[in-house]
Amino acid sequence: QVQLVESGGGWVQPGGSLRLSCAASGIIFRLYAMGWYRQVPGKERELVAAVTSAGITNYIDSVKGRFTISRDSAKNMVYLQMNSLKPEDTAVYYCSASFRRLEYWGQGTQVTVSA
Repeated sequence: QVQLVESGGGWVQPGGSLRLSCAASGIIFRLYAMGWYRQVPGKERELVAAVTSAGITNYIDSVKGRFTISRDSAKNMVYLQMNSLKPEDTAVYYCSASFRRLEYWGQGTQVTVSA
C-alpha cells in the first residue's frame, strides 16, 4: 500500500533551520508530483512548495527564498529545507504525492517556531 512518512519536524527558534523529509513507498515515485502542505488549527491546509515529476518547483510567496523543495528519485524521498524560519511558519507539515486523479498524504509532522 501507499505510504508517505514525514520526519524532521520539531521546535526551532526564529531564524533557525529545519529539514523535513518524506519517504514514499507503494508508488511509482518518478511519475508523481510531490508537495509539502501545512495547516494550522482553524485554517485550511495550504500548499507551501511542490516539485513536479520533471523537477519543476514552485512556492508560495511567503516562503520564497527561504524554503527549498527537492526530490531524490533514487531514494523515493522528497525534502523541504526550511531556513530563516519565522513564528508564522508554525504548523503541521504534510507530504503529498499526486498523479492524475490519485493523491496521497502523509500523517504530518509538527514544526514549531518560537523564542
